Amino acid sequence: MSDSVTLAYDYPLLGVFWTTFWLFMWVLWFFLLFRIISDLFRDHELNGWVKAAWILFVVLLPFLGVFVYVLVRGRSMGRREMGAAQAQQEAFDDYVRRTAASETPQASQADELTKLSRLREHGDISEEEYQRAKSNVLS
Repeated sequence: MSDSVTLAYDYPLLGVFWTTFWLFMWVLWFFLLFRIISDLFRDHELNGWVKAAWILFVVLLPFLGVFVYVLVRGRSMGRREMGAAQAQQEAFDDYVRRTAASETPQASQADELTKLSRLREHGDISEEEYQRAKSNVLS
């Protein structure tokens, strides 16, 4: 058993800096690797064999594969990301429109009744016109 004990204050400040730097670079590397793999699966223009070849290249020769991928296909990565974000936004907007459309008749009836009551309060329509319009809205 060793008699020397390493304490936190025995670790030099530059050592802390380099450890933090390499840890950050390691996390950044895996982030880039997963980003490239997800970009490969997002691209609908490539066929399966080309995707498999890129994945093998990136997995077997990681540094070279990632750098070559970024050089060759890096410019279009942003376009595919924007396309996916726009498709997701359009799907969400379509969902909101469909959901709101199923509730529109009740909401529009309430809006119409509110408008009619304001017109009656301001004296723009008579009580008889209000009742007639109200029965039209509710039917």
